[in-house]
Amino acid sequence: MPGSTTVTSFGRVISVRGSLARVGLLAASQLSLSEVRATVGRFVSIRCGSSTIVAMITEVSCENLPTSDLYFASASVDLLGEILGGPERPKFQRGVTNYPTIGDAVDLITNQDLRTVYAPVGSDQINVGTLQQDPSVTAYVDVEEMLSKHFAILGSTGVGKSTGVSLLLNEILNARPSLRIFLLDVHNEYGRCFGERALVLNPRNLKLPFWLFNFEEVVDVLFAGRPGVPEELDILAEVIPAAKGIYTQYQNADRVGLKRIDPKAGGYTVDTPVPYRLVDLISLIDERMGKLENRSSRIIYHKLSSRVETVRNDPRYTFMFDNANVGGDTMAEVISHLFRLPANGRPMTIMQLAGFPVEVVDSVVSVLCRMAFDFGLWSDGVSPLLFVCEEAHRYASADRSIGFGPTRKAVSRIAKEGRKYGVYLGLITQRPAELDATIISQCNTLFAMRLANDRDQALLRSAVSDAAANLLSFVPSLGTREVLAFGEGVALPTRLRFKEVPVHQLPRGEATISTVPSVAAGHDMHFVGAVLERWRGATSHRDVANDPGANERPAARTMSVEAPMLQPSMGLDPDRFSLLKKPLR
Repeated sequence: MPGSTTVTSFGRVISVRGSLARVGLLAASQLSLSEVRATVGRFVSIRCGSSTIVAMITEVSCENLPTSDLYFASASVDLLGEILGGPERPKFQRGVTNYPTIGDAVDLITNQDLRTVYAPVGSDQINVGTLQQDPSVTAYVDVEEMLSKHFAILGSTGVGKSTGVSLLLNEILNARPSLRIFLLDVHNEYGRCFGERALVLNPRNLKLPFWLFNFEEVVDVLFAGRPGVPEELDILAEVIPAAKGIYTQYQNADRVGLKRIDPKAGGYTVDTPVPYRLVDLISLIDERMGKLENRSSRIIYHKLSSRVETVRNDPRYTFMFDNANVGGDTMAEVISHLFRLPANGRPMTIMQLAGFPVEVVDSVVSVLCRMAFDFGLWSDGVSPLLFVCEEAHRYASADRSIGFGPTRKAVSRIAKEGRKYGVYLGLITQRPAELDATIISQCNTLFAMRLANDRDQALLRSAVSDAAANLLSFVPSLGTREVLAFGEGVALPTRLRFKEVPVHQLPRGEATISTVPSVAAGHDMHFVGAVLERWRGATSHRDVANDPGANERPAARTMSVEAPMLQPSMGLDPDRFSLLKKPLR
């Protein structure tokens, strides 16, 4: 029973094989089994010489029993670790050095032994909930191990996954106030979860200059997610470096005529992150078009020029093309603002993606992932960053014919190399089977919530290397907020229950369900009219300040004064922008 230190011996070891053992359940204990509860998922202890082995029951059966009447059933157990040091100074360690022998007594583990196993061993432990076996024992996670070796939270919709994300990130912020966190918020549901500690960014208050996009990302924007026209791509690859060279000469010397510019003089490539102006880019295209006599060839240049102008004038892309013809190297300011350097009391950034045009979401995510990694690389990791990717399977799909290649590459690079440069990865997904297996294999701490899909469960089994992989058989039957924790961040593979999250830290979906008294309350024509006003305003050139509903939006309430207000951009229906899959570009 929870809180008790009474030891009830109920079995004996009858066979040992590697990290597995078979336990005979004594017939004399049959009447007390309702109290002992020797069933799957329970921790047991095996007294073995100078140590106590900690094991977990993975199967109970009355088949294939020894011929004697001593046992009425048998149980399979996984040997997980051992408690050393005696009762005065007990210490738990993973792995087994002294294996049990035939006849060793098996007991249900005591509350005190559980506390020894899960006792915090340093200041980097965070309290995430309680053990399912004994709610009086607190479940701790090692922040350093979880972050430095990446982590993933897996679970179907409705099992409390978003609440678990809010809980973990708030606890991480409490334990590591200097750690910077960048969260990709696909459904705009975390804006209220972190209070004044987070800066909420969206297309209305974001500045992400177009020249920070590399060549593949620029092509993705200009061609609205479709494959680029080869002839136009050749022209772009030629004029972008030239436009960068022109801008550099503008900055470093007196104004120089275009005829004196040598496109190769700057030494820039199409991917060098230096500014250029769209007016220069279009001038270079027009200049080359003017030298052509073949009308069909000129049409290609004209189409490219029109394509650039169309995207430039689209109000949904204001966050990219604001001041596109004015220039200015604002890369330091953008990096500082996005990744909170300095934090100014707000070490966390929430990037709300639901308001971005669907055609550009993948390239925006690619830019953010790439810049996060590159800044860590070139700063030698002196300022650690946790990059958390919600709905990760959309950006790094297991099916390589789906999604945007550069985004997958950027996420994969953080997963494989980020820890060396202080860039840590947190993945959240409801479909782990659709996530690139190479990326999820880099996550050494896994929090698995209820998963009903067989393919998801199969991938989870392949990703878990602990001896207690048999725990995964419980995944389909986990309750809300229940989780199986595996890997480096926890003392043992554990079935635990996330603790309650305060109301003000609940993600939007959960908070709405608990606070809205009636679906139809207040939904009159005035309400519909207000929604339509915001809807239409999202694709107009009006200033956000003229939007009567701007101050009532969660993003507006948490918007930093550091970010100038830009023209409004698309936003209302998250599913419209986040559920679509695009062919590989």
